[in-house]
Amino acid sequence: MDKIQLKALAKINLGLDVLRRREDGYHEVKMIMQTIHLYDELELKKIAKPEIQMQTNLPYLPVDEHNLAYKAAKLLKEEYHLPGGLFIRLQKKIPVAAGMAGGSSDAAAVLWGVNQLYHLGLSKKELMERGVRLGADVPYCIQRGTALAEGIGEKLKALPPMPKCYLLIAKPGVSVSTKFVYENLHANDLKEEQHPNIDAMIRAIQKKDLALLTSYMGNVLELVTIPAYPVIEEIKRCMLEAGALGAMMSGSGPTVFGIFETQPQARKAYRAVKASQLAKQVYLTVPYNVHR
Repeated sequence: MDKIQLKALAKINLGLDVLRRREDGYHEVKMIMQTIHLYDELELKKIAKPEIQMQTNLPYLPVDEHNLAYKAAKLLKEEYHLPGGLFIRLQKKIPVAAGMAGGSSDAAAVLWGVNQLYHLGLSKKELMERGVRLGADVPYCIQRGTALAEGIGEKLKALPPMPKCYLLIAKPGVSVSTKFVYENLHANDLKEEQHPNIDAMIRAIQKKDLALLTSYMGNVLELVTIPAYPVIEEIKRCMLEAGALGAMMSGSGPTVFGIFETQPQARKAYRAVKASQLAKQVYLTVPYNVHR
């Protein structure tokens, strides 16, 4: 096998709480992560020249060590002294700097692909251990599905699949710095009522109760991102008025997702969000669930 094609799937956060800022500067989080059917496409190909080459469809994306996919390839290439080189072609579809773990998912796909291509025999757990060196979201992007993430996001516990539903994804024409959001959160000063009830959300998922799940949805990072980018609140309102059971910002933003019970409702909301011109990228999709 000289080449492999892969899909790097995006994620949304059904719930995101920040418990505290640690002394080392990292933040202690408690999140429910969900993989969705929106993905980047990657092709990995062995080449004779002993280097990593990378090509993307977006001219502003780095194709060197500033790209997580490149870093993932380098990590395994150096650890296993892999012969020859590797060419990575990345077709980017997940919105960039959008709170959807696009870069982390690309890195996860490259780790998985290099493992297959060179028959390294690494287990999913071993790939996840390497992934955390690249970023806190990378292990989750290897695991996929519905999961509780704790610690800095690297402690993962698989949850039952979220109830069947339809998702509307909308990213406004702004990019948000995750660093800016966390630096301005002041996590240790949050009031109790500002924290979403993640445990209640887990119970709703276990009961397969979509309405109950959406009633508990919350993202503490909205406290920072929405005042800085009010368009996020406008998109949420547009989705709720169009019939969403719940609408929320994913990650540190600015992407907003809405959850719908039926496909006709989701399609109607898709048209409403498109007509509002509040978002630059709009997608209609469904959750991706790992078969367990």
